[in-house]
Amino acid sequence: MTKNSAQPEVDAQTHSIAAAAQSVGVSVQTVRLYELRGLINPARTSGGTRRYHAEDLVRLKQISDLIERGVNLAGIGIILELEAENEGLREELAARPQRVSTA
Repeated sequence: MTKNSAQPEVDAQTHSIAAAAQSVGVSVQTVRLYELRGLINPARTSGGTRRYHAEDLVRLKQISDLIERGVNLAGIGIILELEAENEGLREELAARPQRVSTA
């Protein structure tokens, strides 16, 4: 194994946990807690370093906004699950052929 292959891959489109936390205005420990609770699932390099994509940052902001509104972490988990289910149903409906009215 070469020295370079031991280095984590850094994608220009991803962010470190510190940058992700700073962009949302929370601590690194808070972001780790969100991950522990299953609210966020960042990508990992082959070395295990967390890498956050733009979608992750949007989700972190959404979690932060819900916290500010007084929703606890369990409630946030339920909200996020329902939103994902709702989005899946929307996509399923959009993929269905349109019925033509014969009135």
